[in-house]
Amino acid sequence: MKGSTVYRSIHKRGLHIGLLPGMAAAVNGSAPITLDHDLDVLPEAGRHLTVARYAEAVDDLAARLWAAGVRPGERVVVHKTANADIWMLGAAASRIGAVPVMLSPALDAPTVAALLQRLGRPGLLTDTPKLDGLAGVPLAELTERVVLVAGERPGARSLAGLAGSPRVAPVIRPVDEAAVITHTSGTTGLPKLVVHTPRTQGLRLLPQWRLLSLMRQKETVAIHIPFVHSRMVAAMALALAKEFPILLLREPGPDAVAEQFLKHRPGLVEALPNSLMEWEGLTEDPRRPFASVKVFSSTFDAIHPRTMSRLLKSSDRRGALFFQIYGQSEVGPAVGRAYFRRTAHRANGRCVGWAMPLGAAKVRVVGRDGRRPSEKEPGFIEVAWDGLAKTYFAEQERYDINRDGDWWRTGDVGYRTRLGCLHMLDREVDMIDGVRSSLEVEDAVLSRLDELTELVVVQGPDSEPVPVVCTVDDKPLDPERWRAAAADFPRLTDPVHIPQAELPRTATLKVQRLALAQRLKEQLENRT
Repeated sequence: MKGSTVYRSIHKRGLHIGLLPGMAAAVNGSAPITLDHDLDVLPEAGRHLTVARYAEAVDDLAARLWAAGVRPGERVVVHKTANADIWMLGAAASRIGAVPVMLSPALDAPTVAALLQRLGRPGLLTDTPKLDGLAGVPLAELTERVVLVAGERPGARSLAGLAGSPRVAPVIRPVDEAAVITHTSGTTGLPKLVVHTPRTQGLRLLPQWRLLSLMRQKETVAIHIPFVHSRMVAAMALALAKEFPILLLREPGPDAVAEQFLKHRPGLVEALPNSLMEWEGLTEDPRRPFASVKVFSSTFDAIHPRTMSRLLKSSDRRGALFFQIYGQSEVGPAVGRAYFRRTAHRANGRCVGWAMPLGAAKVRVVGRDGRRPSEKEPGFIEVAWDGLAKTYFAEQERYDINRDGDWWRTGDVGYRTRLGCLHMLDREVDMIDGVRSSLEVEDAVLSRLDELTELVVVQGPDSEPVPVVCTVDDKPLDPERWRAAAADFPRLTDPVHIPQAELPRTATLKVQRLALAQRLKEQLENRT
């Protein structure tokens, strides 16, 4: 069975992550999987695995979960310290027919408790640090069982003590039933639980499979995205099916990333937009850690042209490109576009791309209040295709509010050009009166001030646009340089300078703009 055969099987029968490692091992079990950290659940495995060893570990963990009492159809919450074993544990649960529910390690105890209650007594797969952090949560009432990846705690089973459990035959979930549940970023409140099926997960691979076809050789794919995210399901599935060597990164620091890139020389890098911004300084590293990269890829959030341009110029590869995908957990990849070395710096960062090839998502823009969508009158961005998530778990009405027949309203506003390029201007909830696009302002000013590491425009207490800035090493911002850079945007107030570490963020490092605006309002009220 070749990698393309694995993909055809996924496309036809859906993506079952519990079966995927074994399928990949049958094709090329010697392909390497490298980590920059040790696995919590299998520390003896080390940091250098093969696909065959990876598949063996998933099979072993599935047997242990079965011995712990997990059964087909059971929802199993995976909530533990950030580690590549999160995806392995999700695959192990899936292998025995359970439904993994991937909860971010960044969620606080009250949020976890609320989601456990919504899930209706799921199993909880966790570690001792996270379990200790849930000390005030009535887990006996909210969960069916608690299983620890390692260590011991009263009332919990430990996977370590179940080593050697008899192997269990795989259980395949129905193609249109829940297979994996992830959650939204929670930028506007309690996260929603997004239900993915084997069919929806498999369909989402199509446009990305074609992107990976640009890689003529089996080069290392470096992945630095949250292990709990729906995007991780796709990234691992594609890399395994393509038989690419995989580098899984947990540590976000530029020094650690440079060390890994210099050692393994990836040809493709997929990372969060904010991580790529943090790595911009590496483009000036004389060791040239990005020299080997042919393709940079990112999704989750808009990325600034300055970041793309710097990264592309730091690559030594002919035809290096940055491929941006616009989408969200509910819709998967909707549109995309490639940026190139010579033009990325002057690209319009609001142009997020064109519809993907045949068989992928359709996109439309619907006018607000009956007005025809245009650059001056942006409308609601909507997506339709069979890759849409099935529902929000236990919140069907909330899901239905955003669904109009085949079409899903993303919550973003924008317009399409005559050539069909989708321009995304803002989230609807983040729009500020008199500002065409906060993101557009951020793109422009960031491109003019190299000392800025982050710029976020939020609505002030009197509906004024307030720029919140972070700088390299938290150094003071020169007022004159700021005024010159922001001259095209006279409505902006004076910037509020804060340390980057104080920005409220989601699990995917998106800035929580509403929370930031509320914090600024409270600070102003306290001063008065």
